[in-house]
Amino acid sequence: MFQITTFGDASRGLLSRLRQRMRDDEGAATAEYAIATMAAVAFAGLLVVIMQSDEVKGLLENIIRTALTLDE
Repeated sequence: MFQITTFGDASRGLLSRLRQRMRDDEGAATAEYAIATMAAVAFAGLLVVIMQSDEVKGLLENIIRTALTLDE
């Protein structure tokens, strides 16, 4: 009723190479650095957007003005 087929030599070689690539960690550190760099750039972009808002500019100016003012 059902016929069981086996992989030929070419298929076995392909499967062996695929298994080897899946076990290989080469390039993992580079990918991790790339992801961390992308996250840092995204965070920096978010900070730029936040710092350009009028409310944040006003808060920072007020903090600086208060810090530089001498109360007697």
